[in-house]
Amino acid sequence: MSSDSSDTLIERGSLLRRLSLLALSWGLILLTVGAVSLTAVFRQTVLTDLDSRQANIAEFLLIQLEATPDGSVVLTRELLDPRFGQVFSGRYWQVSRSNAPADAEPLERSRSLWDETIILSSSLRASAIAANGQPVSGNAAGPDGEPLRLSARAVVLPGLEEPVIIIAAEDRRPSDRRVWAFGLAAAGLLAGFAILLAVGVVVQVRVGLSPVLKLRRAVARVRDGETHRISGEYPSEMMPLATELNALIDHSREVVERARTHVGNLAHALKTPITVLSNEARNDETRLGELVRRQSEMMTGQVEHHLRRARAAANAKAIGARTPVGEVIEDLGRTLRRIYARRDVTLDWQVEGDPVFRGERQDLEDMVGNLVDNACKWAAGSVQVTARNAADGTVVLSVDDDGQGLDPEARERVLGRGVRLDEQAPGTGFGLSIVNDLVKAYGGTLALEVSALGGLSARLVLPGVLRTGETRH
Repeated sequence: MSSDSSDTLIERGSLLRRLSLLALSWGLILLTVGAVSLTAVFRQTVLTDLDSRQANIAEFLLIQLEATPDGSVVLTRELLDPRFGQVFSGRYWQVSRSNAPADAEPLERSRSLWDETIILSSSLRASAIAANGQPVSGNAAGPDGEPLRLSARAVVLPGLEEPVIIIAAEDRRPSDRRVWAFGLAAAGLLAGFAILLAVGVVVQVRVGLSPVLKLRRAVARVRDGETHRISGEYPSEMMPLATELNALIDHSREVVERARTHVGNLAHALKTPITVLSNEARNDETRLGELVRRQSEMMTGQVEHHLRRARAAANAKAIGARTPVGEVIEDLGRTLRRIYARRDVTLDWQVEGDPVFRGERQDLEDMVGNLVDNACKWAAGSVQVTARNAADGTVVLSVDDDGQGLDPEARERVLGRGVRLDEQAPGTGFGLSIVNDLVKAYGGTLALEVSALGGLSARLVLPGVLRTGETRH
């Protein structure tokens, strides 16, 4: 990502809409799961009730059935429900031989079946036989093609050698309609709950975000000059933000005041000698006097122009700078690799996570560039640069080389302004001093230690913003 795009504010949707949609989506998922679950529980309850009723009917048939000498069975007492006597009424019973084919004529059946037969599936038939007299529930097709819910029970009646299968069945369509009606009612009720939930979520999000809107208005008042600082009551989660904004405002005011002071001092320092030159040349009618007057006027114009620009810049709003450390190290590393390739110096770097320096990019380039350049000058053949985030949010950078290194006394002396330990080496001696001054300005630390590579290790600790992720080179 380029620096231009990373410094651009891009609006991506509404926080209110995002929170509302997230809460509503989750609420709708829960309501849908609840409606489906309630309907499934009700369906199972209806089926359980239906199975229990059919099992009771089969139990009654078992008690009232008797075997005849010719091997058939008769019902000694009719069921009280008149629907068993109405053709295709939806309630049926049947007694079949367990060893006969599924579509064979039953031994006995209810009048409601007329001359039709309830045909059990092979799996349901096998389950009933294996249940040893216990009722087995299942589904089958009725005489009129309707879906049936049935209870099958394989028993041995007195006087018969082979077991028979007693079947009690009922049309399940009325039960299915009950389940469907319950599902529609549950869906309607939950839809009403969803509407009320939507209204509640929108109100809740608006109330929850009201401190954010209040803080935005407070910042706008500061920007417009109505107030000097952010004030008022805010939730505990927003107090750190309000405190940081006040600190930023104070820092910006301090920078502006310092810049104004420097601009004023510069104006006095330049205007006075220029005015003296102009006054002296005003009475000189020679060619030299004319030249001095013209150049003085030109200098005055230039000074006024640049002083106005400086004042405008000093009055601009201060913005906290953020610089990705990985980008700076990569740019510097590629450049210095090419420069020192002729000396057979190997420059490698490693960035753990995504450390971000809380400061200006130019300052970070000056600090890291001076340290890496110095290491490359004195390295025997290898320089290693590492950067990472510390647990306290600071950025730790280390520059190690495999050169001769420095003793403790020399390490202290090289941080002085203009100090050079080797007058034959290129440079002015201000490199480490500049780094040290910049580090102190940002409230960081610079330490020179013995490197694991055998040479010198320069360790920087700078203010940063802790991020995640990992990039290696």
